[in-house]
Amino acid sequence: MSSAQPVPNPLPPFLREQDGAVWLALKVQPRAKRTEFAGVVGAELKLKVTAPPVDSAANEAVLEFLATQLDLPRRAVTLARGATSQHKLIRLDGIPAPQAAERLAGKR
Repeated sequence: MSSAQPVPNPLPPFLREQDGAVWLALKVQPRAKRTEFAGVVGAELKLKVTAPPVDSAANEAVLEFLATQLDLPRRAVTLARGATSQHKLIRLDGIPAPQAAERLAGKR
């Protein structure tokens, strides 16, 4: 008998590891009733935020919420792309992708 190695769970489609960081693809819905995750849309994690998309308020709310949910310092969560779009790419430093996936799975 051969001993089969357990196959690690693949990362969800909205997470990838590259260049020493974890990248999170988000679709953000501003002006929601509550700030919360709202499932997966295509290859993006949907996040509703109460903040309006004015003066970067929604972007800052997204980054603060993610830092809290992932138990990361705020400086480890940065907006890499999508400052004026609902589709955002977030860089996460200081957390391996499998751990980020596990923490996000418990919150969705």
